[in-house]
Amino acid sequence: MTMKPAVHISTMSGKLDGLHAISTNTTTNPFCLKMYKAKRETICSFCYSHAMLDGFRKNAKPALQRNSDLLSSRPLETREIPFINAAYFRFQAHGELINFQHLINLYAIADANPDTTFGLWTKRKDLIKKVGYKPANVVLIYSNPKLNEIMDKPPEGFDKSFNNVSVDKYVDQQNCTGQKCKDCMACYKFNTTDTIVEMVKSYGKRKAT
Repeated sequence: MTMKPAVHISTMSGKLDGLHAISTNTTTNPFCLKMYKAKRETICSFCYSHAMLDGFRKNAKPALQRNSDLLSSRPLETREIPFINAAYFRFQAHGELINFQHLINLYAIADANPDTTFGLWTKRKDLIKKVGYKPANVVLIYSNPKLNEIMDKPPEGFDKSFNNVSVDKYVDQQNCTGQKCKDCMACYKFNTTDTIVEMVKSYGKRKAT
């Protein structure tokens, strides 16, 4: 009998040290490619995931592509939904939501693991609106594509907004700069700020000005 591919769970490092994540392949996601190549300057112009997956993390692509194919193609079977043995977990440390099915599968994983709090970052307001519900243990964060335009209030259906600013902009409001997630956890808890602000990192295709 042919074994079906399992959902790949990544052990994170760097800023995300101490967390685990289910991610997908940024470099084959049509939405990501469109945003990355757009002429207008957005945070996607500085995409860390493209830089890493096309560079020193190239060996991670096959596993992330399997996740892309599996999560976006059909509903997960009950036996395919992973058990998450963690208090906090990251959805989409790499990549963006691919389609409606992808989001439904992530929500199914959250529903099956009610003792874990999941952080999900996305720019896909269209998909969030289409689903129309959110598991109680998912902190849904709108990843604001606009640089230097802080959203003081998240969009409808979202719990928080994540904003990026240039190094010398809104310095006094930067509350996600120079620290690891495990030492902060503002994004992974409901009872913290709903406006996250981070300084742009310049390892993408353009540098912040």
